[in-house]
Amino acid sequence: MSFFSLIVKNLFRNKTRTILAILGISIGIATIVALGLVTDGLKASTESTLKAGGSDFTITQSNKPGFATSEIDEKRVDEIKSINGVNDAVGVLITMYNVDNNPFVVMGIRRDKLSIGKIEIIEGRPFSPDSEDEVILGKRASQNLQKKVGDKIKLLGREFTITGIYETGSMWEDGGAFMALKTLQNLTKKDNIVSMIFVKLNNNAELNDITGEIENKYPDELTTIKSLEEFNKVNKGLDAIDTASWAISLLAIIIGGIGVVNTMIMSVFERTREIGVLKAVGWRDRRILAMIMGESVLITILAGMIGIVIGVLAVELILSSVTEGFVEPVYTVGLFLRAIFIALFVGVVGGFYPAYRASKLPPTEALRYE
Repeated sequence: MSFFSLIVKNLFRNKTRTILAILGISIGIATIVALGLVTDGLKASTESTLKAGGSDFTITQSNKPGFATSEIDEKRVDEIKSINGVNDAVGVLITMYNVDNNPFVVMGIRRDKLSIGKIEIIEGRPFSPDSEDEVILGKRASQNLQKKVGDKIKLLGREFTITGIYETGSMWEDGGAFMALKTLQNLTKKDNIVSMIFVKLNNNAELNDITGEIENKYPDELTTIKSLEEFNKVNKGLDAIDTASWAISLLAIIIGGIGVVNTMIMSVFERTREIGVLKAVGWRDRRILAMIMGESVLITILAGMIGIVIGVLAVELILSSVTEGFVEPVYTVGLFLRAIFIALFVGVVGGFYPAYRASKLPPTEALRYE
């Protein structure tokens, strides 16, 4: 029998205890993976929103936690557009609404600014200028709600006709709907208000100079956001999720480590006489140490793999049934490597003391043990 085969055999001598240890660790790993997938998905969605239509930067109201709560006077759009170096600017009003108990983003934009936002109509036609009962629906929203051109959809207490299906490449925007800016302003009682302004610069314009000019001109009113990092300084939501993810990682290490220590100590205790026999026939301390550590690491590797699968399935199930078209998980090698590393770390830390204790058992005392 090979050394590895012996480790595997020892691991499943007490199947119930081993399975419980694996289950406990895998739940922690699954939580880490699930939070990581959602966080990365939110970051990707936010990044695509910040760069909507290939804009160079986004303007929001200062001291507001998110786009939907930002309120900017619409006249600022034309003022921004008149700044030297600015090619164009478009104001967009955003509000959240529930459709079939799913979060749904409704956006208002001027009809003649659809091309600037790179909103490509793939079916039907755009809504008419200042129309009060027409919308265009995102491709993902169309699929999720099973709506097509000509169908009706109720938004904000009013029934709209879907005149077209659009695609922007942004999952967040493609999971919602656009209507005439004035119509959404009237429905939300936000006359002459937009949530954010997308700004496109001339080719020779200096980004930092223009953003600095805007913030100096509108202190404590407007904030320019050029990247996801800058967005996080304004909205701490993603940072909070990141912090929670790391906190859960630490908790998983502590709880998982305790579980592994308990499992391996019981295993060593039950096999005291056997370890004495192995030492009597010539096994060195480091070989005993390697055997127990191998069992510990194998437990956590199995738990890590199971946890990854559980985390992925849980996220896919939850997002498909609750937030379809709003957040899409982002799979990265780094996230899965992090989960495996945490599992390995738990195995090494949790298994070291039981392994060390087993390696130091005096063979004569171990052989007398009953």
